[in-house]
Amino acid sequence: MQVFVVAASADSFAAAGQQLELSAVMVGKHVRALEMQLGARLIERSTRKQALTDIGASYLERCREALASVEAADQVAESLRAAPQGSLRISAPVAYGVHCLTPVLSAYAATYPQVQIDLVLNDRVVDMAEEGIDIALRAGTLADTALVARPLRATEVWAAGSPGYLQQRGVPAHPADLAQHNCLAFAAWGSQPRWRFSRGGDNFTAPVRGSFTSNNGQALLGAAIGGVGVVVQADYVLRAAVASGQLTRLLPDWQLPERAMHIVRRAERRPSAKVRSFIDFVLAQLG
Repeated sequence: MQVFVVAASADSFAAAGQQLELSAVMVGKHVRALEMQLGARLIERSTRKQALTDIGASYLERCREALASVEAADQVAESLRAAPQGSLRISAPVAYGVHCLTPVLSAYAATYPQVQIDLVLNDRVVDMAEEGIDIALRAGTLADTALVARPLRATEVWAAGSPGYLQQRGVPAHPADLAQHNCLAFAAWGSQPRWRFSRGGDNFTAPVRGSFTSNNGQALLGAAIGGVGVVVQADYVLRAAVASGQLTRLLPDWQLPERAMHIVRRAERRPSAKVRSFIDFVLAQLG
């Protein structure tokens, strides 16, 4: 249609080709292909001149309207890419979303008020395409290599227990002492989880045995504060309870493996402005 509109306004296919940076032969092929598709002659051509047929004149006006609509649609899409706006659906693990991401979301919402945020907190790995997720924050090793990922700050992991529990069961001086304790387990760790500690060149793997398992980190935190047993969780989950005295950090001279964290999006050649701006904002705060 674009070639036909230019050709209809020019004196010849050669003149149209100069405007379009195409050869006269290629302009003719475009016009003939359009005529074959329509089953009608659009331009009468001779060696000396060309003129629109009646069908060609009517079709020309519709082509101009159609191309104007396409251009308007492109401009709308471009404006949406240029300015952050619209709905942004974000997925994150429950504890990380509550303790780390929510303060960042509040600042982002104040900076970009045209973006409507929909935060989905879930400790399972969601299918971003199926569930309409624009951006996800994921802990641990990434399994989906089709996503575009950026690393965030790794998370420290602490072990802790309540003062009342420790008064009854004793304070472990070495990871091996955890064998005598009720260790609270996260369901995703599987049936035989291990806590891996290191100190300098020393490494120790402690089997996790206990009477309480949950698929939710907040539930494990509540159980630990309630004196059920020893918990291992990200520092951002335990920090407030340790600071208030509800929990006591255990084995502070031993380190548990840090937990990797990434912000990911689907692989799009030109992500929208809301996606780009949010990723940049999170990286500045949590990267």
